[in-house]
Amino acid sequence: MTSNRLNSLDLSQQLNKTLLLSSRQMNWNSVLVEQYQSPASAYEMDLPALSDHWLYFHTGDPAPLVQKWDDRLHESILHEGDNLFIPAGQPSYWCRDEIAGIYTPLHVCLKPELVQQVAEASDIDSTRFELVHGFGQQDVQLHQIGMLMLAELRSGGMMGQLYVESLTQALVIHLLRHYSTLTQSIASPHNSFTRNQLQQAIDYIHTYLNRDLSLAELASVVNISPTYFASLFKQEMGISPHQYVIRQRVERAKVMLMKTDLAIRATHRLRQRRHRSTGRFL
Repeated sequence: MTSNRLNSLDLSQQLNKTLLLSSRQMNWNSVLVEQYQSPASAYEMDLPALSDHWLYFHTGDPAPLVQKWDDRLHESILHEGDNLFIPAGQPSYWCRDEIAGIYTPLHVCLKPELVQQVAEASDIDSTRFELVHGFGQQDVQLHQIGMLMLAELRSGGMMGQLYVESLTQALVIHLLRHYSTLTQSIASPHNSFTRNQLQQAIDYIHTYLNRDLSLAELASVVNISPTYFASLFKQEMGISPHQYVIRQRVERAKVMLMKTDLAIRATHRLRQRRHRSTGRFL
């Protein structure tokens, strides 16, 4: 029963870690990103099954760790760049001796519903695969996504909702490709926007460019799923929706600066004419 599973919001209490940063108040849909400082003391704990998929990104000093799955103990030394992945519904055992260093791991929790949506948008039956455990793996691409999420968390969400959703989509697709029992490949949709759909999306972006746009909002304009929208938009435009929005904001800022500069120059010339006509100096 999912009601008996541990909620990701209560995870920090179980792990006895100090919370440093959290996206709880940032309205990031279907993903929770938090950074902790872990105590140097030894611990041993049995974690109940989680309601969300849980990613652990190790940052800081090396740390020994013992974890158990399939009734077997697995020992390792976690280094910077190592990642752990525990799918929802799977209990876990953690054990560590006292350490000398300090480390500040990043936790990312994903809603299972989001994984299902991304899979179905890629024409994959979500009932025909399972996500699988990943223990202490060096996965450069996965770690890069995690660090980009951490940077956005540290900035207070400066890049906006669309950027976070794009990172989350990339994270889920990576998990489906490399941490699941899927036998079929996940490819971009073969279909494409109609000219009218693409123009509708672009017009909407330009109309609400100052708004903190989201994938769900843009996808609703053309009545398709957010994942499908992101893939088709990049297929047609050559860049992601987030990159397109950033470019348009930069171009708008350039135009505004140019207009401001022209207005300042015009005002300055007008003042010069007035001073000449009155014979006064600036």
